[in-house]
Amino acid sequence: MGQQGNGGFSDSGLRRVREVLAGHVDSGKIPGLVALISRGGHTHVEALGTMRHDGGAAMSRDTIFRMASTSKPVAMAAAMILLDECRLRLDDVVDPWLPELADRRVLKRIDGPLDETVPARRPITVRDLVTSTFGLGMDMTALGSPIMNAVFEQGLTPNLPTPMPEPDEWMRRLGELPLMHQPGEHWQYHLSNDLLGVLVARVTGQSFESFLRERLFEPLGMKDTGFDLPASKIHRLPPAYAPDPATGEFTVWDEAEGGRHSSPPAFQGGGGGLVSTVDDYHAYFRMLLNHGVHDGERVLSRAAVELMTTNRLTPEQNAARNAMATNNVHLSFGQGQHGGWGLGMAVRTYRGDYAPIGQFGWDGGSGTSTYADPDNQLVGILLTQVGMSVPNAAHAIHDFWTTVYQAVSPAE
Repeated sequence: MGQQGNGGFSDSGLRRVREVLAGHVDSGKIPGLVALISRGGHTHVEALGTMRHDGGAAMSRDTIFRMASTSKPVAMAAAMILLDECRLRLDDVVDPWLPELADRRVLKRIDGPLDETVPARRPITVRDLVTSTFGLGMDMTALGSPIMNAVFEQGLTPNLPTPMPEPDEWMRRLGELPLMHQPGEHWQYHLSNDLLGVLVARVTGQSFESFLRERLFEPLGMKDTGFDLPASKIHRLPPAYAPDPATGEFTVWDEAEGGRHSSPPAFQGGGGGLVSTVDDYHAYFRMLLNHGVHDGERVLSRAAVELMTTNRLTPEQNAARNAMATNNVHLSFGQGQHGGWGLGMAVRTYRGDYAPIGQFGWDGGSGTSTYADPDNQLVGILLTQVGMSVPNAAHAIHDFWTTVYQAVSPAE
């Protein structure tokens, strides 16, 4: 067993992971990246390339990245803590905390005018929010429809040049829109996660970030995770690039100094917006693999972790999610094809690539990927500063996972 001896990874496999990632950096398409894989108590980190596309400081293990949608699996823990403490129940109606969502109306047709609606059959519940089925969300199959145009025009999503408004105003605008689907019926992406951040803040009377910091980040030692960075850390954040899809030219989407994370945002979203490091995210996903325990201290109940990391979607809901993944593969560059969805993250329900069934985690539009695999007791994290306006970060992520699974040594 000469290949073993690296805590569950073969030496030749680890070399291959490095070679493949170095190839993406050497291509000039990915200025730099930091990758972490851990298994069996052994952690392996690669930091390659530079912070800027034109050179500058080298990437390092403590480089801080914009996590984008990989914020979702982490932010979801705040809601799970409230469920564990019986401050929320899955089937509680959300109206007492989110009165803007009372008395919903639902579009007659997904692509119809906003005033052609029917009453919602029932109120929205906490369960609808945690499972992303409350009736509104990012639907890539409905781009150009009046409702999706309204979501963008109202500044309800984080990817536009205009920042999102503060939570009460965001809720007011959201409350003026009809739902796309009846509550509980249809899985839809993203907006439910941002709603959960507002819900947690209103239930606890704390800002979303202060609750996350007190109950999750500090207990896990996630010292570099938050929605903004102090001046003393901003130099560790590279610029975020959104390359021009036509030319591939590097375009800065967000600078570090004076950018989105240089001061507290108006809206602390559960759907995106965290910045973090490979080691902070490793602590979180390792806690999930350890059934909610970190260094002997319980952070989440075992049952909460199982609920988060098991497929929650019915076959009908899954059909919609699979259609979104497979029909938009040319837009998502192959991201999102896992089959299932737990709470705040994908859960693999079929063997569609090298990862086994049960793997859970998610990817971010800023070029990030964070997953854990209970079968192999494996955590893998790849962080880049290149957004998914072009396929390069997605290709690096796919190749990372392909090589990681080849590096997994057979059990002794």
